[in-house]
Order: sequence, then structure tokens, then C-alpha cells
Amino acid sequence: MIIHMKERCGSFAEDKDIARDLREKVIKPMLIKSDEFIVLDFSGVESSTQSFIHALISEVFQKKGESALDRFEFRHCSDVIKSIITTVINYSLE
Repeated sequence: MIIHMKERCGSFAEDKDIARDLREKVIKPMLIKSDEFIVLDFSGVESSTQSFIHALISEVFQKKGESALDRFEFRHCSDVIKSIITTVINYSLE
């Protein structure tokens, strides 16, 4: 499944409520009910706050551990977003 982030959060991803809703209503159910690969496509999203990415994926990686990496692809990320995702994943796996 491809989740087009710009459609959900605009060109600047900052609303933690949107991130939490995506995690709870889309990402977590897919991880439970399906073996489907989750693509978070950041096309058109220029930047993000760390708190948005944290709300979006941190809990998943804390609970699933490194195995969650096999279920995700982060596509078309700016350098800033790549850096934030890496930071959040590393923090969540500690």
C-alpha cells in the first residue's frame, strides 16, 4: 500500500494528530492484518518536524523492533526528512 503523505499532511508535515491517526487507523491495522508492504511516499513534502515522524512511526518500531524495517519503504524523502526518519528509527530501536 502506498500512502501519499502530501495528500495527508501538505508540503510541511507537522500535525502530530494527523500522524497519530495515520499510525492508528492505517499503519498499525495493515501490520496486523496483512503482510503488505507499506510505502510512505513523501513526494512534494519539503520538510517535517521530528515530532510528526515520531508520532507516525516510533511506536511501531518500539514494539516490532528491527523486523518492522522489512515492512516499510520511505520513498521520495528530502534530505531533511531522511535524516529525521533515521533519527527516529534509531531512537525507537534503542
